Amino acid sequence: MLGTVALVLPLRWLPPPTTSFMLITRVTKAADAGPLRYDWVPRKAISGRMPEALIAAEDQKFFGHHGFDFESIGQALSHNRHSHRTRGGSTITQQLAKNLYLWPGRSWLRKGIEAWFTAWLELLLPKERILELYANVVQFGPAVFGAEAAARAFFGKPAARLNREEAALLAAVLPNPVRFSVARPSAYVRQRQAWIIYQSARLGPAGDIADGW
Repeated sequence: MLGTVALVLPLRWLPPPTTSFMLITRVTKAADAGPLRYDWVPRKAISGRMPEALIAAEDQKFFGHHGFDFESIGQALSHNRHSHRTRGGSTITQQLAKNLYLWPGRSWLRKGIEAWFTAWLELLLPKERILELYANVVQFGPAVFGAEAAARAFFGKPAARLNREEAALLAAVLPNPVRFSVARPSAYVRQRQAWIIYQSARLGPAGDIADGW
């Protein structure tokens, strides 16, 4: 427990120097990944359209749960029992826990550790900080991590200047940022981008983060 607190609590004030996913990328040295790009910026230097897109795409109940969306988890389990294409029910906090401390893949062991870190992230960090961390460390390409690096790599601008369409395109690849490309979006990615833009407009109070970000 003390070890977990030591890993999580400093993130309330300090940016993480790296994450497990970044370390895995460095070690595996994917053939076409290029140099790893990760540029931490405070949330005031990220367009409010980015958290809006992340919430619309991945966790529309983000501000209403304590790390776990049990309704979405139940729906995902039911779907996966009857489909060859699996669907996840993870929240943004769960995704952050995975990116910071764990590894890709699916196993009950990993999900158990992910749940442990998710509970502590929610206990020790405010929601706005969790979202700020996620926007800064989530993977948007084979070697591109965080909104600032992604904005500069794919759009040639800082994250502060991302518009709604660009933020939605970044969020659209998050199911698999190695398979799906921001630079060369497939028809599926474009459809998902359009869906995220539509969902962003329907967020209501949950989308107010874009204005107060």
